[in-house]
Amino acid sequence: MEINNLNSQLTDNENEIDILIRSRYPLLYIVSWEESRVEAFLQGLARAQGKVLLSWSATRGLAGLSSASAGSSLEPMAALEEVGRSGQKAIFVFRDFHPHLQDPKIIRRLRDLVNDLKSTYKTIVFLGPVLTIPVELEKDITVIDYDLPGKKELSPLVDSVISSVMGGHFHVDFSPAEREKIVQAAQGLTLAEAENALARALVHDKTLGDGRLTVEEVEDTLLAETKQIIRKSRLLEYFEAQEAFGQIGGLDLLKEWLSKRGEAFTEKARQFGLPEPRGLLLMGVQGCGKSMTCKAISALWKMPLLRLDMGSIFGQYVGQSEENMRRAIKTAESVAPCVLWLDEIEKGLSGSQSSGSVDAGTTSRIFSTFLTWLQEKKKPVFVAATANNIHQLPPELLRKGRLDEIFFIDLPTEKERLDIFAIHLRRRKRDAAAFDAGLLARMAEGFSGAEIEQAVIEGLHSAFAAGRDLSTEDLKNALAETVPLSTTMADQIGDLRTWARTRARPASGATRTA
Repeated sequence: MEINNLNSQLTDNENEIDILIRSRYPLLYIVSWEESRVEAFLQGLARAQGKVLLSWSATRGLAGLSSASAGSSLEPMAALEEVGRSGQKAIFVFRDFHPHLQDPKIIRRLRDLVNDLKSTYKTIVFLGPVLTIPVELEKDITVIDYDLPGKKELSPLVDSVISSVMGGHFHVDFSPAEREKIVQAAQGLTLAEAENALARALVHDKTLGDGRLTVEEVEDTLLAETKQIIRKSRLLEYFEAQEAFGQIGGLDLLKEWLSKRGEAFTEKARQFGLPEPRGLLLMGVQGCGKSMTCKAISALWKMPLLRLDMGSIFGQYVGQSEENMRRAIKTAESVAPCVLWLDEIEKGLSGSQSSGSVDAGTTSRIFSTFLTWLQEKKKPVFVAATANNIHQLPPELLRKGRLDEIFFIDLPTEKERLDIFAIHLRRRKRDAAAFDAGLLARMAEGFSGAEIEQAVIEGLHSAFAAGRDLSTEDLKNALAETVPLSTTMADQIGDLRTWARTRARPASGATRTA
């Protein structure tokens, strides 16, 4: 294959690898789980550049040599000596070499090889899922994160799997739009994971189904594979998109803002010139629906919802926290488009200003990594962050360009309280029209949505204990016995409203009566 033809088919990071090898960079480190896919790319690259591809592993030695030499090259030092002696124009791929990069002799031999490699047409490529670089080699190794397969690679895989079952025991008749949905659902998986998930959908349908495979069954199977990725990362938590905006009272301006951006992740929006939405910060009074709104966003846009707990990022070893943040970001990007939910973000980042004197700068470095990613991210990861105390947030997070908007969610108005009572009564199989909802909404002035829900639950407890159905009187008693947060924290809420009046957009257009 001609180099020009090859370049026209490469992704951005594949093109970068091509340029680095042709520029005689001596040591490359490709971070990826997909050995076969990366080596297939490197094989095509070597062929286009008139080189050979030789790969090493601890179990097989340096493949491509004579059997005697291959056996002697099982040891990493012997393999590096073979690289030094070789007169071939070659790309040497060392699989899972990271444990050996802790050996001082290996480090020294690699440093000796660097100058020799620069004057030849030989390149060493370390390939593995774990990134480990000793300080001595930091200036000599170039790191490339190999992207997961995109639509260009997943589309043929989906077509291949579908073709393999045509004429068999399955009826497969997906429209182009359904094929596109399957490819979209497969994004974030490796080729092997996607193929396994598709095969699993086929086997499941053959065993339990009616022989007619539907796009929903395939999407569910691919989603289950995505959940496995999140679960194994142990840094993110996958949430089922069960909340809907119909279950949230009020917030009409916020709902309108989100509805407008639902189609902004599509290719049609890119062609129109629209950038992908970056994220928003929801601040306000506790219990007024910030977290529920984050869950509802994923349901509205039909995207996976991932929760990042900042507490899980911090590790006990030097450098572990920074690596955890990097892994969490890469995991979120791998399943994009998705919604990344950071609940009460101020608790995780509030110490960044004094981090140097408290934790040797760990929090500050994590915050810097997160900020840089927010500013430069290319993948469609929508960040939905919530905060209760805006004064604890670093000012760098609040500027435009990192997040699209800051919304303030205040205590519900009387009309919104009316809607909230109706929602919670319907959720508990009660007809809202059977209650004096107007009276209850007036009595609940200063109550948050969460406090109204608890009042309904308290009323249900009283009615159940008395052996009768829920009444307006039960709810009135529950409200009368509750001291709302707006009373116990009146000063803090007033201060928050003052800050938000000129610095944030209101989430609701309703006029407050209090």
